[in-house]
Amino acid sequence: MLPDDTHGKMVAKWMEDPAVRAEVERLEREEMPMFDAILAARKEAGLTQAQVAERMGTKAPAIARLENALITGSPSPSLATLRKYAAALGKRLEVRLT
Repeated sequence: MLPDDTHGKMVAKWMEDPAVRAEVERLEREEMPMFDAILAARKEAGLTQAQVAERMGTKAPAIARLENALITGSPSPSLATLRKYAAALGKRLEVRLT
């Protein structure tokens, strides 16, 4: 970490809190792989955000916001939106409780 890395220092301080660390670890274990798979699906399909937007009947900035929400988790997209996104990629979304 660079001496003037304020963001890094802030994150390091937050990670000292056991509750914060547990939530970060949960997100990395449970949610990030799903989000990574969703984002990778568009790249594998060889589609741009604009092409996905057209297939979904929306605009490219909406897809940029959706993909950013997948990365940041805020705001979380609805299942209906994720299903439309998956369909635009020629895929389908499956949600399971185990």
